[in-house]
Amino acid sequence: MVEKIDEAISVQPSPIEIPYRQYQATRYGKIMAYTVDSQFSQAIEKFRALLESIEPIVVGDVATRREVGEHVLREVFQTHPMPTDVSIEDFLVKLPDESSILLRWYCKQNSTPGSAVLYLHGGGLIFNDVGIYDRLVANYVSKSGVPFLSVDYRKAPEYPYPTPIEDCYSALCWLHKNAKLLQVDPNRLAVMGDSAGGGLSAALTILSRDRNGPSLAKQILIYPMLDDRNTVEDPKLAPYVLWTNDDNLTAWQAYLGETMGTSKVTAVAAPAHLKNAKGLPSAYIEIGELDIFRNENIEYARLLANDEVSTEFHLRPGVNHAWEVFTPTIPISIRAMDDRIRVIQSV
Repeated sequence: MVEKIDEAISVQPSPIEIPYRQYQATRYGKIMAYTVDSQFSQAIEKFRALLESIEPIVVGDVATRREVGEHVLREVFQTHPMPTDVSIEDFLVKLPDESSILLRWYCKQNSTPGSAVLYLHGGGLIFNDVGIYDRLVANYVSKSGVPFLSVDYRKAPEYPYPTPIEDCYSALCWLHKNAKLLQVDPNRLAVMGDSAGGGLSAALTILSRDRNGPSLAKQILIYPMLDDRNTVEDPKLAPYVLWTNDDNLTAWQAYLGETMGTSKVTAVAAPAHLKNAKGLPSAYIEIGELDIFRNENIEYARLLANDEVSTEFHLRPGVNHAWEVFTPTIPISIRAMDDRIRVIQSV
């Protein structure tokens, strides 16, 4: 069942409440439909110059999105503290196609809870790497005491579907095989990811179920990217979004090519196509109210719950995609982090 929803109340804000790109407030000549969380709006001011320096990028331009996206996230993550109680070890793992991927193991010193999390980072399936996410993942480990294995899966368009999800499946199999060596119970593995990594996490549970692969105890989906058909802009949301429908169209085209948006797309490619959720691990799903993934996340939570997959769902009011990465110390971000740590520790 769906255990919890943080309900949002929509009222009419003034344009000054928009945290960045204020010019969009009058783009459609309409009164704004949502309110931005006031503490988020204030806290993100320190990144205003960085965000407003981003020029519109044409559909299909992966290279510029990769350059801009990685630059922004590196700058933002540098403001996060790096825990001193987390050790990091790298493993280079050979894949069935004879290539190799990097797996990075984060472990809190003197902590052996027996569980572990396979982490799949975000980046629209087209950019980012494990190094960019070091501070975020290390903080999860430091606060929870649970070790994480972060996967440097290959990205589209150089490596379209199914390569990225196959990389993630290989990483899961490696973790399961080496669990005892890492002092982990192979029956206490979770998968977690944000944005594109959240979508890959959902897909991984489906793939492992269908292949009778390693079992997963939990799927922790942070504003997951689930639906390749989500490419039409919603004028009510447009003034607030960070990841746009043009970005989404570009990313899914890079990942799925000509099959994008067609009946040929499977649930492993885009989990919103899932018809039968039975047998999947219990889920935690979290999404901001001002995120273009909001509706697909709501529908996915509904699908899981209807198929008797225990599901905890949070709709965070007044914030957009990756809000807590930019503003980790405001109350709504602290509540989200507390919920995530609680779920990680429950595995």
